[in-house]
Amino acid sequence: MPELTNEQRGRMERAVAGLKTKSEKIRALHRAGYERSPIAQFLGIRYQHVRNVLVQSQRATGKEAREPYADSAGIRRYEWAAVGTDGRVVVPAPYRRLLGVDGGGQVLMLVDDGEIRLVGRDAAVRLAQEIVAKYVPEGTRLSDELIEERHSEARREAETDARRA
Repeated sequence: MPELTNEQRGRMERAVAGLKTKSEKIRALHRAGYERSPIAQFLGIRYQHVRNVLVQSQRATGKEAREPYADSAGIRRYEWAAVGTDGRVVVPAPYRRLLGVDGGGQVLMLVDDGEIRLVGRDAAVRLAQEIVAKYVPEGTRLSDELIEERHSEARREAETDARRA
C-alpha cells in the first residue's frame, strides 16, 4: 500500500479532530469514505482491528459497513458520474470545488493500472515539487541557481555585445 500523502493525512486529521478513542476515529474515517487499509495505516494499527470495529458497528446499528458516506463538503469516497455519448464526463459540483475548477479550468489526469485520477492544479504542483525534490540535494535552492544562471548569461551577452561594438 502506498504511503499516505501529507494532504491525505491532513484531511484524516481533520476528520478525527477531538475524538479520543481509536474506535471513534475508525468509525469517523470510515464515514468520511476512507477504506480500511488507509485507516489502519493512518492510525498505526492492524487492518484486522479496523475491520473488527467496523463489523461490530454494523452489527450494532444494522447499517451496511461499506455505505459511502459523504463528508461535510458533500464529497463521497465513491460517486458515479455521467459520461455523455461525446465522451464528456459530468463532474459534480463538490468535486469541482475540491479540484479548484468550480468555474471551469483544467485538471491533470493520471492513469494508473486502468484507473484515471483527476488532480487539481494545486495538488499537481505539489506532486511535481515532490518529484523534483527527490533529485535536488539538501539545502539547494533551485531559484537561486536559476537567478545566478540568468545573471551569468546576461554578463556573457553584454561582453559579446561589447566586443562587437
